[in-house]
Amino acid sequence: MIKLRAAVIGVGYLGNFHAQKYAGLDSVELVAVSDSDPARCGEIAAALATTAVADYRDLVGRVDLVSIVVPTVMHHEVASFFLHNNVHVLLEKPITTTVAEARDLISLAAKNKLVFQVGHLERFNPALDAVRGVINSPGFIDATRVAPYKPRGTDVSIVLDLMVHDLDIISTIIGSAVRSISASGACVYSSTPDIANARIEFENGAVANVTASRISLQGDRSIRFFQSDAYISVDFQNRKASVFRKGEVDPASGTPVPLVEEIAVPQRDQILAEIEAFIDSVQTGKPAVVSGEDGMKALETALLIEKKIYENIALLSARV
Repeated sequence: MIKLRAAVIGVGYLGNFHAQKYAGLDSVELVAVSDSDPARCGEIAAALATTAVADYRDLVGRVDLVSIVVPTVMHHEVASFFLHNNVHVLLEKPITTTVAEARDLISLAAKNKLVFQVGHLERFNPALDAVRGVINSPGFIDATRVAPYKPRGTDVSIVLDLMVHDLDIISTIIGSAVRSISASGACVYSSTPDIANARIEFENGAVANVTASRISLQGDRSIRFFQSDAYISVDFQNRKASVFRKGEVDPASGTPVPLVEEIAVPQRDQILAEIEAFIDSVQTGKPAVVSGEDGMKALETALLIEKKIYENIALLSARV
């Protein structure tokens, strides 16, 4: 089989990991890395024995697929360039900053029959995979994603930076349109919301409570699914999963005894799994595991949440 030619556009913290994974795969050749920082680009290229390219546009004709890991505001510009030039794209989340931009990328990929995958990495978390078969029509979902403050990622709000991961997962599992959203948040360290909470009601009656923060003292990435026969807990951060079911009633207390099942979670390199799925779609023509439409759906909900937050911030400011 002929090796696919790959490049990574943007080799900051996360992009460096993408480059490392491509460099270690037999099915592809990492022909180049590109970054706006020449020193960083040269350093990563030297470490991985590949070529540093200052301008990603110079890669036309030299690559079959790319990972794009640049700031969100550049997603549409860079991804549309490669899709216009018949290159398969794995684009870091969130898909874009506007729904119109997302639709444009989806249309371009479809027109040119290209794989367009969005980098919602938690889809590849083994803890979630371990309990997917148990989750069945949850009526309530509670998601928490908090982390200590880091300047990286603050070009967008906490909703687009972190919450969007859970919005994608919830949308995929619920499989129903959003009926209403209420949300609140605050700008603490940056000019965009650093902490946010949203209550999302779906047309099928399910409800999700989603909290995200980048100003927490400790990290927590977890989600809980409540359904008629069980309560399922997924710890994304520590890669653990548990299922709680109602047992027999204790005669002494008159309450059911919970039956707790700790689910075995296999070890997995999530970024490698994401990239391998992308490559497999390119090689076989299978649909992307996380499609452009998936990315746009999560973005639509995220932007509605942002709108509600800014409206509430404005109301509070007007009262001062």
